[in-house]
Amino acid sequence: MLLTVTTTHEPATDLGYLLVKHPDRVHEFELPHGRTYVFFPEATSQRCTAALMVEIDPSRLGRIGREPDGFTLGRFVNDRPYAASSLLATALNRAFRSAMRGECRERRELAATAIPLTVRIPALRCRGGAGLAARLLQPLGWRVQAAPVPLDPTHPEWGDSPYVDVTLTGTLRLADALNQLYVLLPVFDDAKHYWVSPAEVDKLIRAGGGWLAGHPERALITRRYLAHRRALALEASARLDALQTAESLTDADTVEGPAPVTDEDAELPAAVARAPLAEQRRRAVLAELRRSGAARVLDLGCGSGALLADLVSDSQFSLIVGVDISPQALRHAEQRLRLDRMPERQRGRVSLLQSALTYADDRLVGFDAAVLMEVIEHIDAPRLPALAAAVFGHARPSTVVVTTPNVEYNVHYGLTGPEAPGARMRHHDHRFEWTRAEFSAWCDQVALRYGYDVRVTGVGEADPALGCPTQLAVFTLRAARPASPGRDT
Repeated sequence: MLLTVTTTHEPATDLGYLLVKHPDRVHEFELPHGRTYVFFPEATSQRCTAALMVEIDPSRLGRIGREPDGFTLGRFVNDRPYAASSLLATALNRAFRSAMRGECRERRELAATAIPLTVRIPALRCRGGAGLAARLLQPLGWRVQAAPVPLDPTHPEWGDSPYVDVTLTGTLRLADALNQLYVLLPVFDDAKHYWVSPAEVDKLIRAGGGWLAGHPERALITRRYLAHRRALALEASARLDALQTAESLTDADTVEGPAPVTDEDAELPAAVARAPLAEQRRRAVLAELRRSGAARVLDLGCGSGALLADLVSDSQFSLIVGVDISPQALRHAEQRLRLDRMPERQRGRVSLLQSALTYADDRLVGFDAAVLMEVIEHIDAPRLPALAAAVFGHARPSTVVVTTPNVEYNVHYGLTGPEAPGARMRHHDHRFEWTRAEFSAWCDQVALRYGYDVRVTGVGEADPALGCPTQLAVFTLRAARPASPGRDT
């Protein structure tokens, strides 16, 4: 069985760094049922292709779930050595484990960047045909070409085989693409080559937590991935619901409306435009943190830990501290990060602290960077000077990244404008929402008083007149300049 991944992002040979595989070598890995090979049939600066080929030893195959096509001897005579299935998903995880986690020491920023990708699976067994392949893959941002493979091209009257030749094109993070395939390959086939235990729920949440919760075919994907075991499917559904709820609490200003894209992605294909605003915002914040070179990072007002999870997956960040006033939010963050199961070395990088951001806290001093992502609008305006004093004056990190809603953009969500019954904010707990001019003025005042330079930009699809849905500011400390004395702004 075969799968290829191609990019035209220049230099395209950076694909080797992302996959942690040298393009000039053939890489071999042992599998329970055979061997897998990774090689690069083409590797130029303009175009690079990585091929994953799996050789299955039929004598080492055990029972593979349902017998293919109900055939009594299906466990002995089958298509498993040739057609993409859960065996290919296992090979993906074995060969590209670091890439699936989004880890790339040499190209950290690229690993977090959506790049043009083409994935081809020439023989995919798909119970549901080409139509099912499109239903499952298009909502994830792929353009799907799925052609049924004829039983015999010389005898068209025999009809089509159960296999589909699939080509996917899109602009995605490589880690996202690999995790999607890892989940969906056994879903297409609707069979697994091993016993499905409760641990499979953890695997599903780990690989699909970022995209599966909101997928229109979530129920089908969950049911098939868990081999139609109803109890496991119900558990997975409950956990995905909890993830959605936690995400809405952390990223409360994500409301019904157009699916926006980041400013940097404005010229990318429409597939990228389906990324939720909350995800785009986290990517933008992570990009700024990476750009700053920060190693010790505070997530102030971390909520249920959506950003913390992204920080933990990036080895650049050696110390990550989530801070929130809510004990319940911190418990959700602990569960999301699975701190109780995290390896000791990883666990030492992460801490969760309960603290109020409007009071000076010595535990928050000495960090390279701090993030206030969708936080300031939840604080009463008269308390903002206290927050500025505590964060910029006392904790005083070298970089501070702040995001907040742009109230001018709310007309796109039907919250303001002639058709809205009354002006409403994006979340019931918001104390205010600022225009671009108001946010820029606040940033300038804070930067001047506490000795920072500031750059203000936006995240999401830009309206020529109204700007982006999210405002983002990056404060950089002028190291030689002390904080200004006097009353807080």
